[in-house]
Amino acid sequence: MANDLLSSMHISAAGMTAQRSRMDIVAENIANAESTRTPEGGPYRRRQVVFQAAPAAQSFSNVFNSTFAKDRHQSVKASHVAQDPTPFREVFDPSHPDADAKGVVRMPNVNPVEEMVDMNSAARSFEANVTTMEASKRMFLKSLELLK
Repeated sequence: MANDLLSSMHISAAGMTAQRSRMDIVAENIANAESTRTPEGGPYRRRQVVFQAAPAAQSFSNVFNSTFAKDRHQSVKASHVAQDPTPFREVFDPSHPDADAKGVVRMPNVNPVEEMVDMNSAARSFEANVTTMEASKRMFLKSLELLK
């Protein structure tokens, strides 16, 4: 039972870490929503965190027990950051230093409204993981009280 409670806390912690990574990337996207020059060349390209299922815990006993268990606990991790392949926005502004010969400026493919929705979603997911961790902690403490 204690192993299951600790496992749920590890899963919640992994979820919080993954969502924090997502919020960091969203903040980077918002900060660069008007950046027309990057070190790679061209406008900033929107980034997204890609999540991947991961084993809940790496201890030997958990791996050994999960080999024989019917339901294996899975967690989540941010596997990598991918660039959004959608096309850049094109804005007519002949006075801009990055305008081409036709006066068109290629702007980042970042939509601030979409980013704020992603940020809100990540924050809610983070809060849900905190709530789950707190519930696991309360159950763990209650179990210890019963053993006294």
